Amino acid sequence: MSSDTSFLPILETERMRLTPLVADDTRHIFPLMADAEVMAFWDVGEIDDPDVIGNIVAGQVDEMNEGRAVYWTMRSLSDGQFIGTCDLSEIDRRHRRAEVGFMLGREAWGRGYASEAMQAVLSYAATQGLRRLLARTHLGNRRSDALLERLGFVEEGLLRGHVLRDGDRRDCRLFGLLL
Repeated sequence: MSSDTSFLPILETERMRLTPLVADDTRHIFPLMADAEVMAFWDVGEIDDPDVIGNIVAGQVDEMNEGRAVYWTMRSLSDGQFIGTCDLSEIDRRHRRAEVGFMLGREAWGRGYASEAMQAVLSYAATQGLRRLLARTHLGNRRSDALLERLGFVEEGLLRGHVLRDGDRRDCRLFGLLL
């Protein structure tokens, strides 16, 4: 599959530029996904193998080329520093819906970057004709829950035992937003 994502949008916020993910971004994503604290509320634990991260990124680039997702890297406008990633995935054009997500390095937590990036993603989703967005958090991820609620998402349910991680079943909260 081609890895030309130049046809995908670059989004800009007051402090960040969101650019479509490319294979070379693996080197920036690896430290995030190798951090146990960053990965505490993800479906998988931290990953200490850069080749595994490279395969994940390659799969995400393929999804973008197939029109099934858009993954962005978040970088500071002031110095180009990598902040994290955000996405619009599981795009279902027939039902005009998709999922959203985000991941930031610990040094960026609590500074409003996720909110700023997600506002840009929500606006982009609306321009693409999407009318429903979903987000899922692991039970106990209060920071992400609060962010989604500030963005207008409404909790729609509890997915009991939804994720199997490290031998344990984890519950997830499901949030929805109608655009």
